[in-house]
Amino acid sequence: MQADKKNDQPGPDHDDLRWAVEAELAWHEGDAKATIATLLEDNRHLRVQLALMEAAGSKGFTRGWRPSYERK
Repeated sequence: MQADKKNDQPGPDHDDLRWAVEAELAWHEGDAKATIATLLEDNRHLRVQLALMEAAGSKGFTRGWRPSYERK
């Protein structure tokens, strides 16, 4: 797996991401596997919510916009 080039560069986005990673690890008392499991479960939940919204929302409501399930 290749690292995201955007996050390899120092700057505000990198600092925010680094802080968020440290906060997640601290929440799980440094347990990386528990942190990853929680984030994967959060991701699954959000994908379900996105699918429900896609099914419930009309094209007119979103002006033709359709959600993307994969990050670009």
